[in-house]
Order: sequence, then structure tokens, then C-alpha cells
Amino acid sequence: MAEGKARSGGRGLRMRDVASAAGVSLMTVSRALRKPEMLSEDTRKSVLDTIQRIGYVHNRLASNLASNRSTIVGQIVPGIQNSLYADTVKGTADVLRTTGMHLMIAESGYSLQEEEALIATFLAQRVCGLILHNTDHTQRAIQMIERSGIAVIETGDLPRHPIDMAVSYSNFAAARTMTNHLIARGFKSIGFVSLEIRNNRRARERQKGYFAALKGAGRERNPLLVAQVGGCLTAGAHALVDMLARTPSVDAVFFAGDVLAIGALFEAQRRGWKVPARVAIAGFDDLDILRHTVPTLTSLRLPRLEIGRRSAEALLERLRGNEDRLRLDLGFEVIQREST
Repeated sequence: MAEGKARSGGRGLRMRDVASAAGVSLMTVSRALRKPEMLSEDTRKSVLDTIQRIGYVHNRLASNLASNRSTIVGQIVPGIQNSLYADTVKGTADVLRTTGMHLMIAESGYSLQEEEALIATFLAQRVCGLILHNTDHTQRAIQMIERSGIAVIETGDLPRHPIDMAVSYSNFAAARTMTNHLIARGFKSIGFVSLEIRNNRRARERQKGYFAALKGAGRERNPLLVAQVGGCLTAGAHALVDMLARTPSVDAVFFAGDVLAIGALFEAQRRGWKVPARVAIAGFDDLDILRHTVPTLTSLRLPRLEIGRRSAEALLERLRGNEDRLRLDLGFEVIQREST
């Protein structure tokens, strides 16, 4: 039979054709496709190279039904167009790719109901694991996950009691640390701006961290110095203007998101307000652009790429039989720049 051509009788290439072409057993081919961690790197690569060379297409649906588990991991993030999640997705994909596994990505749109529907869809596809950015979920989503028995990793925060495993950083600790950093630099009236906190645990924890730092420094909460806005440049600009109008004495504003901080900086420049002489600005996430603004922006640097990598590694360990319930804190770093 000519390599890469269909078998006689109209039937496509089979797994045994791969085994024959690669000079290995049928079991070895099966393991390369379904349990690559059981093979040496050389053997796995030889089989996968043969599959690509002869044009074999693995019937994943049939194997999923037979084994009740695929080689696909489902990852759900709040927004695909949001660059904040790109590094985490890349870190996950990079690790899975080395083992012959695949990543399927979906967007929940910051909706717990949409996340629930996506979890149901992924479980119907018999994914072998789930990586969820959210740490809040509907009760039905939790029930479906627990009944499935698959590995689940939450990455958006470090909940005290994760569904299964968590790999992230503490939003509470990060916000408290940044607020303390601004206090230590001598700012007396520090504002805080975040996304809406009602359906966003990450935003809630950041606000709590801000309040905890104020309390620790013996400062009173001032509701005029706290705002919740939408996630765009314009929202950050409006938040800064509104806050300074309400409380002219404010001398620093901590934006719990870099897009908000950048919008505020642009608005300050447009109005001729000197940063940090009139008002200092700090962000959260440390996007690359913050190193190129004028002035450069202080922010919190988060290990998003490492979160993706370590999440994938933890999931692979679970598939290898390690039943440890991991809760891994990868930390954060305050990056002090000209804006504060």
C-alpha cells in the first residue's frame, strides 16, 4: 500500500498501518496516542512522526467512547481577546504539547452561567482535565465536575478550599502589598479602582486587600476613594477624573487593572496633571506597555506564564496517578516605576 493513501475498499488508514510503518507494536501506537507519558521520548516521537508522514488521522471520538477519557484538556478563560490570559494559555499549551496532548480553549465572557454551559460541553467531549480561571462557580457546575472525577485546576486566585487543585497567587495579598507600598512611599490619601466586584471574586479580593492595608496602617476607609468601573481605558480615565473631583486631596490611585491605570494616565496627561506630582498612579498585571509610557507605570507583576505551565504539569501528574491535592502559591512582585 502506498504511504499516505487510503486503503483499498475505501477504508482509511488504521492504527495497525501506523504500527507497521513505524516498526512498533499496536500497543505502542495506542500508548503514543492515549498515554504518551508511558513511552520514552524517542519512541513517542518516532510514532508521532510516522503518523504525520503517512497521514493517519486518529478517531478520537471512538477512542474517547472506549476509554471514557480523551487526550484533550479544556481551559476556560473570561475573555479570549484579553491579553492577560494569553500567557497562561501559552504556558499550558507548551507543556501539554510535549506529551502529545491537546488544549481546547473557551471563553466564558465573565458569566458563571456561560462557564457552566462550557463545562458541560467539555465533559460531554470526555476531556481528561479542566483548567478554570474562575474560582467562583454555579452549584450545578461544581456538581458536574465532582461527578466527573477528572482533574480540575483553578488559576484565577487561591481559594481556601478549591474544587480540586489551585495554581495561582493571592489577589488579596497582592493588593494589600501594593497599597502598603504606596503608604510606605508617603502617599496620604490613596484611592482604589477595580472592576465590579459582585460577580468577580478576583476584584473582591483585591478590594479586601486594599482595605486590609488601610486598616493595618491605622487609616479610615473613605467610600469616596473607592470606585467600581468597567474594564476599558475610558473607564479608567473617568474614574480618575471623578475621584479627584470628589476628593481633591487624593494623591495616589491604585487601579486593580493595568488597562484602567493606562486610561487614567492618558487622561491626566490630557488635562495637564503631573504624574506623580499631582497624583500617583499604580496598576495591576504589569503589561509590557507600562515600561514604555511616560512616565513609566508602577504595577504588580504576576507569574501568568508559570501559572499555565505549573497547571499543566499538575494535571499531568494527576493523570499519572498522583492524587495529591495541590494548592500552589506562585506569588507576585511589586514593580516600582516613575508613576509613583
